[in-house]
Amino acid sequence: MRSDEELMSAVAEGDLSAFEQLVRRHQGTAWNAAFRLVGDVHAAEDIAQEAFLRVLRAASRYRPTAAFRTYLYRIVTRLCCDHRRRIVASPSGDVDAWPSQAPLPEDVASSQEVHSSVNKALASLPARQKEAVILRYYEGLSYTEIGQVIGATRKGVERLLARGRAALAGKLSELLEE
Repeated sequence: MRSDEELMSAVAEGDLSAFEQLVRRHQGTAWNAAFRLVGDVHAAEDIAQEAFLRVLRAASRYRPTAAFRTYLYRIVTRLCCDHRRRIVASPSGDVDAWPSQAPLPEDVASSQEVHSSVNKALASLPARQKEAVILRYYEGLSYTEIGQVIGATRKGVERLLARGRAALAGKLSELLEE
C-alpha cells in the first residue's frame, strides 16, 4: 500500500487512480472535521468535496513538508473559516446528523443529551479554540500538526487548548457532575 505522499506524487504526474485512493482513504475524516467545524451536513459535504478539488489542483505544487493528513486538515479548516464568514447564523450542531454506530435503544436518549450539550458548548467557543479542540480531541492530531493546520506555534496551540478545555469544563460542569 502506497503512502499518502507517494500517492500525491503520482497525482502530480496525472494518475487519477492515485487521487481516487486518496479520496477513499480520507473522505470520511475530511467530512467529519468539516461537520464538526460548521455543524451542517450539506455544508460539510461541499467543503470536503472542495478540499479534494483543491488537493487535485495543487498536486503539482504539493511538497511533503508535513503529513498529507495535516495538509488536508489545513485546507478543510480554511474552507470552514470561509464558510463561517459567509454564513451569519451559528452552526446548529444537529445531533441527528452525526454518523452513528447503531447505539442501543436504552442509550439513545442519554447519548443525544450528551451530544447536544457538547455540541452547544463547542459551538460557543471562539473559532480558533473550537478548531484546536476538534482537531485534537476528535481528529487526534498532535500539537505540532494542529499548529501547522491553524498557523500557530506549539505554545499557541497549548494555550488555545487550555482555554478551550477550561471554557468547556465551565459550560459542561452540570454534565460532568452526573
